[in-house]
Amino acid sequence: MDKAGNKAKTDNEETFREMGAVNLGLPRTEYNNKVVTFFLDLIGVVRSCVMVRRDDVILLQYPVKKYFSFICRMAHLRGAKTVALIHDLGSMRRKKLTVKHEISRLMNADAVIASNDIMKGWLRDNGFTKPLGSLGLFDYRSKSRHSRVESRESRVESQVSPNTKPLTPNPRPILIYAGALNTRKNTFLLKIGDIISSYDLQIYGNRDGLPGLNDSEHVKVYGFMAAEDFIANIEGDFGLVWDGDSLDTCSGNFGEYLRWNSPHKVSFYLRAGLPVVVWSQAAVAPIIKREGIGLCIDSLSELDEVINTITPEQMRQMRENVMNVSDRLCSGQFFKEAFGQIENKI
Repeated sequence: MDKAGNKAKTDNEETFREMGAVNLGLPRTEYNNKVVTFFLDLIGVVRSCVMVRRDDVILLQYPVKKYFSFICRMAHLRGAKTVALIHDLGSMRRKKLTVKHEISRLMNADAVIASNDIMKGWLRDNGFTKPLGSLGLFDYRSKSRHSRVESRESRVESQVSPNTKPLTPNPRPILIYAGALNTRKNTFLLKIGDIISSYDLQIYGNRDGLPGLNDSEHVKVYGFMAAEDFIANIEGDFGLVWDGDSLDTCSGNFGEYLRWNSPHKVSFYLRAGLPVVVWSQAAVAPIIKREGIGLCIDSLSELDEVINTITPEQMRQMRENVMNVSDRLCSGQFFKEAFGQIENKI
């Protein structure tokens, strides 16, 4: 997978350009040299402040590493407005800011687009008083398309026609877990093999990051797969979004953060044509239910039973819903709608 934060921001920039926006700073680049990065950031900030005009609306993808408050103030001095789109909140996951400090910083913007409705409510409850919008899911633009799902849908259509046999469920559904592996984030993978009976789990990532992760009867560990290859070629039935060391709940800083954020991994799986399995307390759970694009569970120990209750028709409908949402993600529709709504408020 690509680095989620960079990928999401780059995709939003591409969508914003399609909407007629221009880049006020320097083109997005990455350098390992901190001194070079500092001066390029500074040049980009100065350039943006010079180029901005009255009545412009500036999109800032938050967190901005440096100068967020300064950019907002300079924009206001020049008669422009700023909208902050939140990717991450330092006061929640990394605890680098107090809640009070983060809200105070965000209040420099004229409006904020939260990652989802849950985060939107949290911001309001903690003192943010300016216009608030909600993204829902982060868009995921990719050249590859989930041809696997399209071909599978064609088979479904043929199987449910009067002249063919009914569709039968896969006797061993495949659950996919993809992403960086480390002991802080996904230790639950070391335990999940003990509770699996009616499905198989395929893990895509560097197993060296999670010592003790081994193949077992129902668990197979594969190496890293590039995002475009994954989207085009992965074979599976569901994509799993789960963090922490527990099978019964999402725990730790990463797990608890699922209560508030919209994981980029959800969008990644959907672009690959995979319905998702998420924690019932996750902020994206209401979206998954509303769109009919996956399963929301309290504990991984109940997944066997839940999967066994899904009928072929329910699975067909879920995949069709995934295809619809996937197309919206690829075209930047979630960002376009959220920005359009918040722009009308300022």
